[in-house]
Amino acid sequence: MLTPELHDATPRRSFFARLAAGLVTLAINPSSTSAQRPPMRLTCFIRYQIDPFQRDAFAQYADRWSSIIPRCGGDLIGYFLPHEGTNDVAFALISFETLAAYETYRLRLRADPEGRANFEFAQAKRFVLREERTFLEGVPSTINKYKD
Repeated sequence: MLTPELHDATPRRSFFARLAAGLVTLAINPSSTSAQRPPMRLTCFIRYQIDPFQRDAFAQYADRWSSIIPRCGGDLIGYFLPHEGTNDVAFALISFETLAAYETYRLRLRADPEGRANFEFAQAKRFVLREERTFLEGVPSTINKYKD
């Protein structure tokens, strides 16, 4: 059941859906990926509900992933903290070539000592209250359709 503050979130969801679509552009735009790797086709959009009083702890957690995720096979687009408006929702976007590549990444992440330590840090501090994952695929005809 949704909590009262999340129940009437339709305008926010619409905003976040547009945000996700725009950020997916970064994942599939060939100019945003390295020359050695093909453009990523699948983006894992992670929505976190965080303890707003532990924003700095979440930022530290996110910063640690900046070296772990690429080492384990993910293309980290970024972590995003709340800035204005809702103060308990953060996001992360990580791209992969395929769902199979994501599964391989998850195995590597669990085996990575720094990755395990970061998961343990989050559990000990309890700043992540909820986490949701959605896998997105860009619609090519809609990417980069904005005016300069």
